[in-house]
Amino acid sequence: MIIRPRLVVFSDLDGTLLDHDTYDFTPALPAIKALRARFGALILASSKTAAEIAPLRRALDFSHCPAIVENGAGILASERGSQHESGGRYEELIGHLDALPAELRRCYSGFSDWDEQEVAARTGLSLEGAQLAKQREYSEPGIWSGTEEAFAAFCQALSRKGIHIQKGGRFVTLSFGGTKGQRVRELLARLEDKRVPAISIALGDAPNDRDMLESVDIAIEIPNPAQAGVGKIARGGNQVLRRARLAGPAGWNEEMLAVLEEIE
Repeated sequence: MIIRPRLVVFSDLDGTLLDHDTYDFTPALPAIKALRARFGALILASSKTAAEIAPLRRALDFSHCPAIVENGAGILASERGSQHESGGRYEELIGHLDALPAELRRCYSGFSDWDEQEVAARTGLSLEGAQLAKQREYSEPGIWSGTEEAFAAFCQALSRKGIHIQKGGRFVTLSFGGTKGQRVRELLARLEDKRVPAISIALGDAPNDRDMLESVDIAIEIPNPAQAGVGKIARGGNQVLRRARLAGPAGWNEEMLAVLEEIE
């Protein structure tokens, strides 16, 4: 009997599985259905909150899989498990942000500063989507409007409080740690089954996806006209690196269908 390898796919959302402007995933449906037919796992990995990801994961029909939320600061368990894992420290995070010197604090504007209307305007989300996006537990996305020199001072001041800063395709995100790559490695260790070999795949479009792409067997960069890209990926061992021809969910679909056919 030939044992087919298990497939574990980690995917960024905005600009990758979701269109950067419309948040639509329908162009990727053929590949999503093909992955489901192979009984593969699809683990969403995004800056989005658990409140945002849960209904999307349900719409994709992968609620049985965990998800990586808020840029790797937390994990949303599968619907077969508890609602989510350990609680975050969002209020403490905002407290440290607000305690910064005024000349640094005023250069950073984030979700805690914006009402639902402004979150919707800055992200393109509906008001309902903005409400979900503001239900934060682990991290604070925002926009830096100061100089690079001031940004270095901003990062240094927050790092002394144990706060990490990640640049994504749309926002600069603050958290107490945890990256997508760390969560990918953690989840792969949990899912390890020596009886059935696994192939891990990751897709992303921004610098905050780099360590996730470096943590899997097949890394797929999705081009995003709205930003500069992932940057140089440190290739390890027999890892395969691919770059999609198309942006967003159309590129996701084309690359995943090609990979699924190659490993059939």
